[in-house]
Amino acid sequence: MRIGGVNIPDEKPVAVALTYLYGLGRKSSGIVLAEAKVAPTKRTKELTAEEVGRIQGVIEKTFRIEGELRQLVRQNIQRLKDIKAYRGLRHQRNLPVRGQRTRTNSRTVRGNVRKTAGSGKRKVDLK
Repeated sequence: MRIGGVNIPDEKPVAVALTYLYGLGRKSSGIVLAEAKVAPTKRTKELTAEEVGRIQGVIEKTFRIEGELRQLVRQNIQRLKDIKAYRGLRHQRNLPVRGQRTRTNSRTVRGNVRKTAGSGKRKVDLK
C-alpha cells in the first residue's frame, strides 16, 4: 500500500504503519483512523480499497505530510536566516538552536568534531 508516495508495511497494524509517513505519529494516526472509521489493530494487508481511500482522504484533508511538510519546515528555517534572527544564525553556523551549551556536548550538531590534540607531549626521535 502507498500513501503520499511512501510504501506502508503490510504486516504491521495500521496505527503503527501510518507512522512511516513524515508528519504522522502514533497520536495523529489514531485520529486519522478514528475519523476514517477503521480499527487501529487491523493489519495493513487486511484493508479494503474503500478503507484505504477513506484513510487517504482524511490525511489529505487534515494533515500536511511528506514533501509539503518538509518544504514548509525548510521555508521556516530559511525565513529565520533571512531576517537574521538568532535561531537563523544558529542554523547557518550549524550550532545547537535551542539553547543547549556548546562548550561540551554539542558533538551531534557540529558533526562530531574533536579538536583536542592528545596529551601535548612530543615524542623524541631516537638517533
